[in-house]
Formats: sequence, structure tokens, C-alpha cells
Amino acid sequence: MLDPGMKAARTLPFLLLLASLGAAVKTDVAPPLGNVGLARLSALLPLQGQNVTIMEKRPSLSTVDLRMRVERVGGSADALYQVIVSASRGVRAPYDPRLGISEEDYRRYLVFQEVLVSSSKTARLALTRDSGRVVFGSNPALNNVLDGLSINLRTGELRGPEGYSALPTPVVPSTAPDRVLPVRSGFQWKLLGSDATAGNGVRATLNLLELESGLIILNYSRTSMINRKLTEGEIIIGYDR
Repeated sequence: MLDPGMKAARTLPFLLLLASLGAAVKTDVAPPLGNVGLARLSALLPLQGQNVTIMEKRPSLSTVDLRMRVERVGGSADALYQVIVSASRGVRAPYDPRLGISEEDYRRYLVFQEVLVSSSKTARLALTRDSGRVVFGSNPALNNVLDGLSINLRTGELRGPEGYSALPTPVVPSTAPDRVLPVRSGFQWKLLGSDATAGNGVRATLNLLELESGLIILNYSRTSMINRKLTEGEIIIGYDR
């Protein structure tokens, strides 16, 4: 039998984890979506039996800021072209003084960022959908990351298997030239909560985005605890509606 000190030592990390999961619970509640927003949300969500492509993040070199800086100082167009060609292959070219900027500036302006690409893997979503709700089921091809999520089509509320819910907020498209995704519209949910007594907690973000190309991206990332069992996961899928 464990003495009280050992029990406390084993309980403490669990309580600290739950505290970290629910640390941001007191955030502002998203306002309800209007009829137009709910109709748009319904149109973006997948259909029953939807075929999807599994997406993945890959590092890429961004040359936008570097190109603007070199052009501003009148640096060599040929040297800049060589850098851009190398960056397109994911390779950082050696510094060339003909660029007209210092080596320190070169390293600062030529930065790695993540881009979203197809993994060439496909899956068929295990979900049920009726006029009032979309419910995601177990899908090993997606590592079961979406298992147990449901979205109320009348309110937009997302509910997770941990017992917590959140309303969506509209995603404002970015027009920045170095934006990672050319988003046309979308929604985001943030699930946060913890219950030390039940041993449940979650910190998760769901993004549902329509790109300018018409492709829809669904990205769910979560740290979850159910009955004191911790799991982490992220899935990104793309599909057409």
C-alpha cells in the first residue's frame, strides 16, 4: 500500500496537467452566429461518407521579405534569382554579397515557414450528419483524432468527448503577401476545460477554412485526457464540397 507521501507525489503531475489544460478556461465566450454564418458553416462541413485527402505541414523557405529588401537597395537581380531557385527546393543558398545587404540581414529575411501540402493519402470520413448535427466517428486512417467530436448545425457549438464545448468565431482572411494559407473564409473553435475529479480535460483548436482555390481545410489539434488517460494528436484534411 502506498503511503500518503507517495500518493501525493503521483497525484501532483496529474493535477498539474489538468491545470495546464484548463488554464485558459476563463476566456471570452464567442458571440452566437447569425443565420448567414450558420448557413456558411453548414456548407463548409463535410458530408456523410466524405472522401478527404490527408494533408501535412512541410518546411519551406520564404523569400518575400528578402526579395523586397534586395529590390529596395538595388541588389543584383541575378544573385536574388539564384537564391529564389534554391529556396524553391528547400535549400538556403550561400550568402552572396551582390545582394547588396549584409549576411546578417540575409539570414534574417530568408526564413523557414511551414506550408500545407497533400500527403497523397486519402480516407473516407466516418461521420453521421442530419439536419441538426454532424458527429465524427472512429477512423484509424486519421488516427482517431476526430473521434467523438460533434457540431450542432443550429448553434455552431462544438462538443468534444471530454465533455466541453465551444462556439465558433469567424476567421478573418489575411491579405499579407507572406500568408501561409490563402483563406477566403472559415471558422475556429477553441476547446478548453478540466475536471480533476472526473479526470477529464482538453486543450484543442479546430479550424474549418475555405481557401481561395475552393479547397476546404479541416485541422484539429488537441491534448486530451479522458478518465485520466492522456492522448495528443493533430489531423489536417482537405476536401471539396
